[in-house]
Amino acid sequence: MTLVDSPATVIGGPALSQKRRLVTAIPGPRSQELMARKAEAVAAGVGTTIPVSVVAAGGGVLVDADGNSLIDLGSGIAVTGVGNANPRVVEAVTAQLNAFTHTCFTVAPYDSYVAVAERLNQLTPGDHVKRSALFNSGAEAVENAVKIARHHTKRQAVVAFDHAYHGRTNLTMGLTAKNIPYKSGFGPFASEVYRAPLSYPYRDGGLSGADAAARAILQIEKQVGAENLAAVIIEPIQGEGGFIVPAEGFLPALVKWANENDVVFIADEVQTGFGRTGAWFASEHEGIVPDLVVTAKGIAGGLPLSAVTGRAEIMDSAMAGGLGGTYGGNPLACAAALAAIESYEADGLIERAREIGAVLIGRLNALRTGDARIGDVRGRGAMVAIELVHPETGEPDARLTADVAAYAHANGVLVLTCGTYGNVIRFLPPLTISDELLTEALGVVADALRAE
Repeated sequence: MTLVDSPATVIGGPALSQKRRLVTAIPGPRSQELMARKAEAVAAGVGTTIPVSVVAAGGGVLVDADGNSLIDLGSGIAVTGVGNANPRVVEAVTAQLNAFTHTCFTVAPYDSYVAVAERLNQLTPGDHVKRSALFNSGAEAVENAVKIARHHTKRQAVVAFDHAYHGRTNLTMGLTAKNIPYKSGFGPFASEVYRAPLSYPYRDGGLSGADAAARAILQIEKQVGAENLAAVIIEPIQGEGGFIVPAEGFLPALVKWANENDVVFIADEVQTGFGRTGAWFASEHEGIVPDLVVTAKGIAGGLPLSAVTGRAEIMDSAMAGGLGGTYGGNPLACAAALAAIESYEADGLIERAREIGAVLIGRLNALRTGDARIGDVRGRGAMVAIELVHPETGEPDARLTADVAAYAHANGVLVLTCGTYGNVIRFLPPLTISDELLTEALGVVADALRAE
């Protein structure tokens, strides 16, 4: 049994004991029962990262039905930045639940939808006049951003980038680069989607951000043509693609070119938004002002909500009824979003993301110094990754990555893998995690590397 104590009280979370505790193997017998039921009831295409049955969560831990307490370095894929059971979110959702659960905003509107739109208009980069529209998921918001850009420009082509991930719907699969498991066998995909090379400093051979942008722009101009292009869409820091941070100057050069050619620049901030990178939005790190910003994940403390926010003249181009959906901007999710935004501000969680980043970068770079298999340490704030490679060749090492993740899971630390080559371990802890838990979790990752 492993039992490590940490403070029981956490910022923005319940008074759940903050400790890594293993009382059974992972998965334990009750979790195994759930996984057996899953196999009988749930489509095989719905996979899981770790086979546990969660019964409680908060701060920096997940507690399963067998009494195991695991350190959470995944945050439900960057969703629970304010914690899994943030008191403000719980109180706000409970109050809304007692009032009403649904009217459909496009039928009978309510205040909280408008209030969320107002806050998004205030918080997203740029001081221009903005409008927002609310949806349910990141993929749905991405699709609507493309719809809006096409309607505004009267053009059809859209450019995404190598290693991109934008969702699992038909259009967003077309925008997504990685074939397995996201695209294989699911085509044909939406037309008029093109791909350009990304700035990938670790694998670019020292190419500067400006030169990488010139390379991408040349390809766009020659293969698509600015006159045909409605939008360029990019993650300011790629998520599923491997937490790739473009070289300095890459994003500003793309924005400048887009502005000069009346191409809508869409920043997909689904994973990078809401304090995750140590700023409200990752676009801020290079001072870029997107035309449209897509948000989801961390916006509502775990409830399904997404948004497109952007320049009023672009957002208002769609006719009344052209945007919306039955559940988009559900009142429960809107109440959660307003409470989550309050928590980011009142609890200092954006500064906390920077503190978490300092711990992650420091500890992981220390590991890298003594282990040539760690080819790169990269990221911003509480969005950091290591890329694992063969030490002699630098080739991606997906097997080592899977083994390290499996060791961490077996020893009570939830980590996620990613990357086009399957060789990146990403660290996305809740912004409510304690330094003690974070340091301990990184120790388990170090043990995993030593064990291989």
